[in-house]
Amino acid sequence: MEEMGVDAEYVQGWQGGYVHNPEREEQRVTEAYSAGYEDGTERTTENFGNWTK
Repeated sequence: MEEMGVDAEYVQGWQGGYVHNPEREEQRVTEAYSAGYEDGTERTTENFGNWTK
């Protein structure tokens, strides 16, 4: 994902969701992070193309 230029917030969210870390505090959550967290929790890589720069 990183080599493909995926938004760093998405990648961090995906990683956190994949290993079931608690979500960030509300003031630090972005749309990209939330999408990544949801996809990571579901262990899917189908949507990360939507978050490339």
